[in-house]
Amino acid sequence: MQTQEAERSAVLVIKVEDVTYGYDTKPVISGFSAAIMRGDKIGIIGPNGAGKTTLLRLLLGELSPRQGYVRHGTRLNITYFDQLRAQLKEDKSVFDNVGDGNEVIIFNGKPRHVISYLQDFLFSPDRVRVPVNALSGGERNRLLLARLFARPSNVLVMDEPTNDLDLETLELLEELLLDYPGTLLLVSHDRAFLNNVVTSTFVFEGEGKVHEYIGGYDDWQWQSEGKKKDVMEKIPAKTESARKQRERPRKLTFKEQRELEALPQRIEVMEAEQLQLYQAMSDPAYFQKGKEEIANIKARVSSLERELAEAFQRWETLENL
Repeated sequence: MQTQEAERSAVLVIKVEDVTYGYDTKPVISGFSAAIMRGDKIGIIGPNGAGKTTLLRLLLGELSPRQGYVRHGTRLNITYFDQLRAQLKEDKSVFDNVGDGNEVIIFNGKPRHVISYLQDFLFSPDRVRVPVNALSGGERNRLLLARLFARPSNVLVMDEPTNDLDLETLELLEELLLDYPGTLLLVSHDRAFLNNVVTSTFVFEGEGKVHEYIGGYDDWQWQSEGKKKDVMEKIPAKTESARKQRERPRKLTFKEQRELEALPQRIEVMEAEQLQLYQAMSDPAYFQKGKEEIANIKARVSSLERELAEAFQRWETLENL
């Protein structure tokens, strides 16, 4: 699934140099430096109360450091996921909350009907007219995601977005973030989610020290075996239980499910084209065509045979899952 694109930001999104911030004599962040580049997906990890949200606010320029500096690149279009929660219009329908009274939204520069767009977020046509105050928790979360990704942005900020998400919505969010072309700043305790989404992590390691590690949650643990224990002991136990709950047998992701649903029609279209080409090749007039046209038809027949074999193999693989 594609996401709404804004104008691309500069290559350097945020530059942080020797930033220190704290309350009274207690440092929350001490001597932190980093460079966030366009397309980075940054996970922020630490125990509750360590200062993760404070770090986000410093990075966004909402707080001023007591020492050091934070510099932003040009053309930043920042969207903060949590701010959207308060912006849902409870008495309005799902349709109106996304379309704002319009039947069509402009998505990636092209018109798209709101109902078609909402179907990507698992809303059936009969549910798009339901008022927000009648939605289930899972539907509300999917509506928030639909509003979020309908807005053009090139920097996305999410603070614990997986809280209270059902499995279907969690997988949808993962797919959206993996496809997101901009820069992501993500606070989360969800180990599997971080592993699947982020490219590097900022980790609070005590006494205001924040260090950057390449990769996700497990990569941080591998790179910092000696440091992880102190941090992990302070992370709430519910994180571990939530992680275990999500360690489930392999099943189709949201994108794979959509792919499986589309495969029969795709195969039908290819088979129809293949039959048409075979009929054309059996016509005596076929040999009166030019050499280049004949070569193109033969090449397409060969390509279709390969594509059909791959499609049937893919269908079998997905069905087995």
